[in-house]
Amino acid sequence: GLDKEKWLLVAATSSSKFGDYQCNSPMSLHKLLKEAGGADAPKAPRDVANKIISCIPPNKVIAKTEVAGPGFINVYLSHEFLAAMFSQILATGQLELPPIQKQKIVVDFSSPNIAKEMHVGHLRSTIIGECLCRTFEYFGHTVERINHVGDWGTQFGMLINHLRTAYPDFNERPPNITDLTGFYKQAKVRFDEDEAFKKASQLSVVTLQAGDPFSLKCWQTLCDVSRLQFKLVYDRLEIRGLVEQGESFYNSRIPGVVQELEQKKLIEDSSGAKVVWCGKPYPLMAVKSDGGYGYDSTDLAAVQYRVLEMKADRVVYVTDAGQGEHFEMIFEAGKKAGWVGEKTRLDHVPFGLVLGDDKKKFKTRSGEVTKLVDLLDEAVLRARKQLEERMNNENSTSKMTADEIQEAASRIGYGCVKYCDLRQHRITDYVFSYDKMLQLNGNTAVYLMYSYARIASIGRKAGVSQDVLKGVLPSVGHPKELALVLHILKFPEVIERVIDLLLPHLICEFLYDLAEKYNDFYKDCKVIGDPQQNNRLVICETVAIVMHKGLSLLGITPIDKI
Repeated sequence: GLDKEKWLLVAATSSSKFGDYQCNSPMSLHKLLKEAGGADAPKAPRDVANKIISCIPPNKVIAKTEVAGPGFINVYLSHEFLAAMFSQILATGQLELPPIQKQKIVVDFSSPNIAKEMHVGHLRSTIIGECLCRTFEYFGHTVERINHVGDWGTQFGMLINHLRTAYPDFNERPPNITDLTGFYKQAKVRFDEDEAFKKASQLSVVTLQAGDPFSLKCWQTLCDVSRLQFKLVYDRLEIRGLVEQGESFYNSRIPGVVQELEQKKLIEDSSGAKVVWCGKPYPLMAVKSDGGYGYDSTDLAAVQYRVLEMKADRVVYVTDAGQGEHFEMIFEAGKKAGWVGEKTRLDHVPFGLVLGDDKKKFKTRSGEVTKLVDLLDEAVLRARKQLEERMNNENSTSKMTADEIQEAASRIGYGCVKYCDLRQHRITDYVFSYDKMLQLNGNTAVYLMYSYARIASIGRKAGVSQDVLKGVLPSVGHPKELALVLHILKFPEVIERVIDLLLPHLICEFLYDLAEKYNDFYKDCKVIGDPQQNNRLVICETVAIVMHKGLSLLGITPIDKI
């Protein structure tokens, strides 16, 4: 009758001297049993631990158990069991994942603004969001990638008026507005300095929202140009399946949402505005005092649509940490309105800032916000230079064609930017440094990608096909072999934690530890030409499979040859 969530505590040990896993449940169980009373209640946690061990039937999974300290149970797994589990990875090409209830998960990420270039501020949301999507999909969930672009609002009056007046022959000769930043700045200068232009811009908002055909055509042109610019970034980052549902998508839905909130007595009047109180010192603004709609209105409509119409079991919002309180209120409003029930999970995934060397927001030397395309291209340029220097080294044995170098530079450059972002806890700010992210040693994408390429080369040199290895058990007699095998088998546990906690850096930690453990193994355990060659090749090939999968979850495409 005891709820196992309150007492079931099993985790991997921090050191092999405490076994492979440790069960801490005896302490929790002892407390619960003591509170329940009864003459036969155990006197101490160690008594509970011994009782648990006595109830474990003979099996092929656990080699031995021991009670340690006040009542911990150290569990040592059978080497035969580990070897059999491990060999299945090579046989099937993947790890066995625990059974879970499949869900439909909506992930809202990236969300740039129309008529503005994507800049470094969009980097984290895009990279973190895509990583989480891939992780959900790996476990079999259905994922909807949603791009909540800023494509509606007062700024469009300014932009449409600028387009109309700066390009009067717009209909006959549409302008080539590829420099979105420049276009936006021109419009903003006129808006700030020309009172007549400002008033006309404010009227343009009204005509756009009223459905004026010319205004809508101007707006559509700005959206189309922006999408082409966004695509340049998404193609480089290998973002696929991102569906645009911007602010304008919800515009027609907002009145119905407000009406429903009024019927449920959740709306209050506040100086002409319609507000919803959600336990904070200030309310959500469902309708502004001038009758217009803002971010609060749109996000209320979005959460209702995603849960009720998209039938999402879980909705994940990947935005900067500054929006945390806003989403707390949106989620609370969704619950109060009855849209979000107990079985629906809403998550805000906050993240910190990308900083420059001066520990301030990352910008160009001229003080401009760095365009994301430029940042990514610079990473590839530096990766190519590093590769070429390595090729030209007289001790280098690597031979690559010009096309191979360019392909490798692209994968390394983009991979380094992603990994640099994902490797630390997402809530922390980090200093963006090309030099650090391209280091060959340490916790970097380059180190992992080179490690993967070295592992792949061992398989080629050995000349043993995977078909031959599929029936072979790994060797686990050496401590370095055992440590590596154990670590790999924990990969599904790591992914489960990422899915629950939404922390991609846990994958990075796992992969870095995997590379380190593999290098330790390779130093101490000869592979090619050893009597245990094939048993150790099984380990090498399986490490490659798991490392490839881990990197792909991060959005990084490994390279077999560098």
